[in-house]
This record gives sequence, structure tokens and C-alpha cells, in this order.
Amino acid sequence: MTTRLKKNRKKRGHVSAGHGRIGKHRKHPGGRGNAGGMHHHRIMFDKYHPGYFGKIWSMVPQDVKDKAAKEGKAPLIDVSQFGYFKLISKIAEKKIKENGGAVVLTA
Repeated sequence: MTTRLKKNRKKRGHVSAGHGRIGKHRKHPGGRGNAGGMHHHRIMFDKYHPGYFGKIWSMVPQDVKDKAAKEGKAPLIDVSQFGYFKLISKIAEKKIKENGGAVVLTA
């Protein structure tokens, strides 16, 4: 975008350039992206995105859980059918493996 089309062109010479004199327009006061979803932005996430943070077990039907418990094996959960295409961080993968689970990557 060229300089002549930017809103800030018209605000040159004015102290706060439209961002208020008290609050001050500083970089990213709440963090970038989804930062703080479990902390200072929790109310927003719970209100507008209920269930965003949850356990994998909520995706597994009860009969699959029961079958897995009888056999002593972990159930295979295909999370892509629930709309998740990136699920696991390195730490989560480590925790799953520590508890006897396996992480299967699909292409």
C-alpha cells in the first residue's frame, strides 16, 4: 500500500495519531495470536469458542473406550474426522508415549 493511501498520512503532526492520549498504542499488549487462551483471554475463549481446550477422550465414543479397557490397549483416534489436522506438540507426544500410547502421523 502506498503512503498516500494510508490513514496515518492525515494524522501527521497530531500527537497520538488517533490512538488516544491515555492508553497509548503499544505493540501487542495481550500477546500475539491465541496467546493467553488458558490465562488472561480465557473468558473470551470460553464464551466464543466453547470446548476449544479439552481432552482427547471427549472425541472417543464410550464403546471404543470400553473395548480398549478390556483389551488393555489404547484406542486409535483419527482426529482429522473431527476437524483437527495438527494436534500434538513435542511435549504432548512425549506424554502420550510415556503413558503407553503411540502417535501415528498421517499424510
